[in-house]
Amino acid sequence: IRVMALFTSDKNSKKVQKTEAVLEDAAKAQEEEQAATKKVRAQSYWQVSWNIFKKNKLGMICLGIVLALAIIAILAPVIAPYSYKDQNLAIQNQNPTFAHLLGTDEYGRDILSRIIYGCQISLSVGIISQAIALFIGLVAGVAAGYYGRWVDSVVSFIIQVFSSFPFLLFAILIMFVMGPGLINLYIALGLLMWTTTARLIRGDVMRLKNSEYIQSCILSGGNSFRIIMKHLLPNCISTLIVVSTLGIPSAILSEATLSFLGLGVQPPEASWGQMIAASQPYLASQPLYSIAPGIVIIITVMSFNLLGDALRDALDPKMRS
Repeated sequence: IRVMALFTSDKNSKKVQKTEAVLEDAAKAQEEEQAATKKVRAQSYWQVSWNIFKKNKLGMICLGIVLALAIIAILAPVIAPYSYKDQNLAIQNQNPTFAHLLGTDEYGRDILSRIIYGCQISLSVGIISQAIALFIGLVAGVAAGYYGRWVDSVVSFIIQVFSSFPFLLFAILIMFVMGPGLINLYIALGLLMWTTTARLIRGDVMRLKNSEYIQSCILSGGNSFRIIMKHLLPNCISTLIVVSTLGIPSAILSEATLSFLGLGVQPPEASWGQMIAASQPYLASQPLYSIAPGIVIIITVMSFNLLGDALRDALDPKMRS
């Protein structure tokens, strides 16, 4: 265009000016597109996953509920209007009042306060038992997937043995042998919930082990421990996050069931399942005694399950497509 303008000696021609303006706009648009492309490419795997997760409204709502439950559990002594073990037989089995919003139980204890403190028990059982299950499952799954052969056969056989028994009956048997109590509950659920983690990690490690960069590390004489810690485990983090999120509600529901049967948390500790069991004689006269902890269990379990589904959709590349 400039050459044309020099030859024609008409730099102020409207056609030339219009053509230059169009080219400048096109150049700016191309630069903006390149800058945007660079920004997208610069995003990490976790940034992309978070952007996908943010678009899931139900997942964000469940994340808010889970965070609210965690805050309630941490600040239970501050939030609860009464202590979970304060008894007052003069107001036993009282219906809801301004002083006791959900009423009192057979010992005159505030039901709302016991539900708030019960959040501590439920979340601690879910998190600690799942942490134990993750550790066992991670070690077993990595060993089976990486070393294979007889190690894989032994681990797979143990997984099949554990999976062949009904989970709840197995948990009842272990708690009957070990005795009721919160610590025993952590151990029992952790020992029973590791099989799912082990199966998934074993599959991931076997898939990753056959990739070219892992085979290059092995053939170049790389240390097995270094390969596992530096190359395999970082690629299993997304699986661990999803398994943990989906395993916590299972542990919470199992704790409520065992406490309902008298094999879990013992009085005077506050447990949602234990409260439902204690409220059975008062279903007609005081329905909130059993309905309130039951609703809290439903909300907690559903929130964790839906959050786990949302995380799976955001973290799994196959689910993204």
